[in-house]
Amino acid sequence: MTPQQTLDSSAPDITHLVTEDDAPVDNFQSEKQQRLLVEPLYSSWSIDVPFVAAANVGLFYAVKADPLVPDALLSLRVQMPADWSQKKNRSYFVWEFGKIPEVAVEIVSNRKGQELGSKKEDYARVGVAYYAVFDPLSQIQTSDQMNGELLKVFVLTGGRYRELSQPFWLETVGLGLRLWDGEFEGQSGIWLRWCSSNEQVISTGKERAG
Repeated sequence: MTPQQTLDSSAPDITHLVTEDDAPVDNFQSEKQQRLLVEPLYSSWSIDVPFVAAANVGLFYAVKADPLVPDALLSLRVQMPADWSQKKNRSYFVWEFGKIPEVAVEIVSNRKGQELGSKKEDYARVGVAYYAVFDPLSQIQTSDQMNGELLKVFVLTGGRYRELSQPFWLETVGLGLRLWDGEFEGQSGIWLRWCSSNEQVISTGKERAG
C-alpha cells in the first residue's frame, strides 16, 4: 500500500494493532537524546503552524504492516489529539493525521539496528522527507556507510534518499540539525540538536529561562 492509498482510505479497524508494548528505551543516552529532540521544539521553537514532535512512538502507515518506530519524529501542520483514551489517538496513525511526518531520526544504540539499511529503505518507501542517523556511541561510525561520521542526514528525492552535506538544513521544515558538544541534564557529551539557519541551537526550556 502506498502512502497516498493509505491517506485515501477510510478509518480502518485498529483494535488488533499493538500501540504500546512496554519495551524500554535502549539506554540512558538514547532516552536523554530523544527528550532533547522533542522538548526544545515545544518550549522554544517559534513557528506559525501546529506540529507534533514525539519520541519512540509508533508510526503506523498501513493497517497490515508493522509500524516504524523512529527515535524521534516531527510532523508539521497537524494537531496533537486531545483524547488519549481513544486508541486511534495514542500513536501516529497516518490515516488519522492525514499525512506522513516530515522528519524521522534514528539514534544508533547497537550494530544490529539497520539504520542505514532496511530502516532507511522503509522510511523512503513511506515518504518521510528527511531522515537522520545519529551514532553517538560510535557503534557503526567506522562502517563504510558512516565514513567515520557521527551524523548523516538524507532528503527524499525521486523516491530515494540523497545525502545532504553540512550544514544540515531541512528546507521544507525550516529547521536544521547539528552536533553540539555540551552538557544536558548533568551529562556532558556530543548531542544531536535542532538549530536555526545560522546553526544556533533551539534552546531547551531551562536554557531559555536561565
